[in-house]
Amino acid sequence: MSAPSVPLVLNTTSASVELARSLGLRLVDEWSEQPDQLHVFFDEGRLVIGLAPHNRENPVAVDFELSLRNRHPGKELLLKAVGGSRNRATVLDATAGLGRDSFLMASYGCTVTMCERMPVVAALLADGLRRAGRSYDCAEIASRMDLRQENAAAYLAGLAEADCPDVVYLDPMFPVSGKSALVKKEMRLFHSLVGLDEDSGVLLDLALQRARHRVVVKRPPKAPYLGERKPQLSIAGKAVRFDIYPLKAFAK
Repeated sequence: MSAPSVPLVLNTTSASVELARSLGLRLVDEWSEQPDQLHVFFDEGRLVIGLAPHNRENPVAVDFELSLRNRHPGKELLLKAVGGSRNRATVLDATAGLGRDSFLMASYGCTVTMCERMPVVAALLADGLRRAGRSYDCAEIASRMDLRQENAAAYLAGLAEADCPDVVYLDPMFPVSGKSALVKKEMRLFHSLVGLDEDSGVLLDLALQRARHRVVVKRPPKAPYLGERKPQLSIAGKAVRFDIYPLKAFAK
């Protein structure tokens, strides 16, 4: 597996200097000529990441207002997997990524802690949460979302028994099949930036020890079980499968 890409911070605003310092990344005044070089920059008030403009590809940002307007793929399946829309569970999203699944769970009443260990991705999430907090439509939902920039395994291991979440949700990166269609832009970006979650099996073991009621793992429909651990049940759609490891029934 190739090493993850190290982004550059493009100097577009006065906040760029502080951003580069906080992320430990190099600040540059011009776009790199390398075709696969990722840049982090501010664009119309949003923190984004993407390739140079000559690639003709829009950068990626965390936009919860857009998530609210667009239909979430696998929405019903996800809600059923974590316990249904009427369940006000506490959820640890251990692999938060761009936070769309966290936002959906929070929009149905769950209190969600998001762990994201990649500093650049965590910065995108923090920026998205700040903007959501100022949004009339999203502020109440965002108030139920808490971001932790740290390794989820360390976070889980350090929790007191009383603070353990009802549900631990895992959506690990996985190898891309050579037979699959061109991977979506965001998935390609994440593979380049983060690499694969090679410790996800260990994280699953820890999640099964710390979750109060269940662990839910998001997988492609035909992917093997994470860590070769067969779940008690699975909920599958055309594009995604949720493997569920029940531990204790929710109270009625």
